[in-house]
Amino acid sequence: MIAFAANSLLCREALASGSVGAASFTLLRLFSGALCLYLIVSLRQRKWSVGGDWISALALFTYAAGFSFAYIGLDAGAGALLLFGAVQITMIVVGLWSGERLQLRQALGAVTAFAGLLWLLLPGVTAPPLAAALLMVLAGGAWGLYSLRGRGAVAPTSASAGNFLRSLPLVLLLYWICGGEEETTSALGITYALASGALASGLGYALWYAVLPALRATTAATIQLSVPVIAALGGILLLDEALTLRLVIAAIAVLGGVCLFILGGQRVRSP
Repeated sequence: MIAFAANSLLCREALASGSVGAASFTLLRLFSGALCLYLIVSLRQRKWSVGGDWISALALFTYAAGFSFAYIGLDAGAGALLLFGAVQITMIVVGLWSGERLQLRQALGAVTAFAGLLWLLLPGVTAPPLAAALLMVLAGGAWGLYSLRGRGAVAPTSASAGNFLRSLPLVLLLYWICGGEEETTSALGITYALASGALASGLGYALWYAVLPALRATTAATIQLSVPVIAALGGILLLDEALTLRLVIAAIAVLGGVCLFILGGQRVRSP
């Protein structure tokens, strides 16, 4: 979870400091993530064919691009909360679309989480920029779909490596369209992007997939509640970001709502 939160901190600091542009950051992040995952899979398997699929790669690219461009205008904590909330709401909506039924506590939790996101987006002095916020919501939706598509993967790390590799032509096209070669890029910005891709994304995803089999689904989902909190604390301590009342209220609503949703389903399934 620290690795996931680190993505928000690294991206926000890189873009806020002007040491790298959003298109360049996205390209370097996906490239280094693909290289890291490829090396991990190659060390484990003597023969390896590219896993994943193009739809998942498109979802991954949409997440990474929306994530980078959104953080031009968002603080680390607000961005992580929007991302996390959108991921969970997307997965809930897909579950309902697939025929799942909600218990009363789950429905209350989902409504509370959605209300928290709306509260954060409402116009006001401390509201995040709407365009950036919507981009992060889009990124969260894409990551939610990417996660759902990967649930049944026989070899998740291999599939992730393939999806990262397939995303490279898409991010190269984005880099060209956005004039990435004209963006300011410093050694520090490149370092931030490579750390986000190889460490926080590549190694972070590989570690998460390694521990997932040992965790119950509800436990894994609950653990992820810590990501926005870690990102917000990191933003305050490391990036001198302000902790606003709006963010606190939104965080309580979103995280509390998702927790209520998870625990509501857990109690229903218990004997």
